[in-house]
Amino acid sequence: MASENPLWGQERIANELLVKLGIRVSPRTVGKYMPKQPPGMPRGDQRWSIFLKYHARAVLACGFFVVVTATFRMLYVFVVIEHGRRQLVHVNVTMHPSADWTLQQLREVVGEDGNHRHLVHDRDRIFSKQLDDSIKALGLEALRSPVASPKANSICERVIGAIRRECLDWVIPMSEVHLRSILKEWTAHYNRGRCHSALGPGVPDPPHEAAVFPKSEFRHRLAAGALVLEKSVLGGLHHEYSLAWAPASA
Repeated sequence: MASENPLWGQERIANELLVKLGIRVSPRTVGKYMPKQPPGMPRGDQRWSIFLKYHARAVLACGFFVVVTATFRMLYVFVVIEHGRRQLVHVNVTMHPSADWTLQQLREVVGEDGNHRHLVHDRDRIFSKQLDDSIKALGLEALRSPVASPKANSICERVIGAIRRECLDWVIPMSEVHLRSILKEWTAHYNRGRCHSALGPGVPDPPHEAAVFPKSEFRHRLAAGALVLEKSVLGGLHHEYSLAWAPASA
C-alpha cells in the first residue's frame, strides 16, 4: 500500500487495513514496514514521472528539431504530442521560428475543448516568459523541464527520435513544402497505423468503425474468409496491414 500510494502515511494505511481488510495494527507497526523515502524527499513528494503519469491525459509536450534539405537550407520542425494517447496532435515547419509563430501553433492545438491543462517544454530560448504567460492565457500551465534533463520531456524527445529514425533518415526533403508533405503522411501513419508498446500495444487514433472478424480456431492462422490488406506509406518505406473479408465466390 505504501509503494502504490506514496502520499499515504502510517495512520492512513492502518485505517485502510482496519476498515477494508479487517486487520488491526497500530500506525507505529505500519511505520516499521514502510519503505524508506529516498534522500531529498522527506515528505513523500511526487516524483516528476509520477506527476506525468497521473496527469497524462491532460498533458501536452512540445519541442523543436532541425532538418537540413537537399539544398542545405535549415528548417525547424515543431511537434506537439499528447501524453495520454501518445497522439501526435500537431506538426509544422518553418524557416524562422519565433515566439509569435510558436504561440499560433499552440492556439491551433488547444482549441476550445479545454481537455488539456499542462504543457511540457524544454528551456529553449524561444520559450520566453512572455510566451509562457500567453500559454497560461490559453488555459495551460507551462512546465519547464530542468536544465540539461531531456528525460523530463522524454515522450516528446522519443517521438522526435522516431521521426528521425523511421522517416527523415531515409528521405531527403527538397524544400519546405516537400518536408511538410512528408511529415503529414508520416504523422497519419504514426497516429493511425503504427503500434505503440506504451498503449498495450495499441494505436493512438484507431478507426471508429473497425470490421469485426471471428477468432481463428488456431493461434497462428487467420480466420476463415479473412484477407490481409497492405497499404504503402512514404513510397514503401513503411506498410500498414489490415483485415478484410474475402469476396464471395459466384
